[in-house]
Amino acid sequence: MDIVFIEDLRIDTVIGIYDWERRVRQTVALDIEMAFDNTKPAASDRIEDTLDYKAVSKRLIGFVEGSSFQLVETLAERCAAIVRDEFGVAWVRLKLSKPGAVRGAKAVGVHIERGVRPG
Repeated sequence: MDIVFIEDLRIDTVIGIYDWERRVRQTVALDIEMAFDNTKPAASDRIEDTLDYKAVSKRLIGFVEGSSFQLVETLAERCAAIVRDEFGVAWVRLKLSKPGAVRGAKAVGVHIERGVRPG
């Protein structure tokens, strides 16, 4: 199995349960791993044969910037669904971090895996 990844994609959004969080934009960071067979694009050397990480990134940036969820869990689920449904990815592992959300911690957040990981 090959992995296409996006690391530390930082996006500003409205996220949180507290009143003050609903009035400001905060940064979230995404780390995404996506199962993809890279043998075809490696042989053809054509972007059309790849899982285009720029296209995935742009789609997620647009979605996250326009969202206003209360829970990081909800945002993570929706992002994973976009990757799987819109980009035909069978398996995705996504880490969504909320830097600076808890005093003394670099970040808090969730790791999720969705789909069947190819063997």
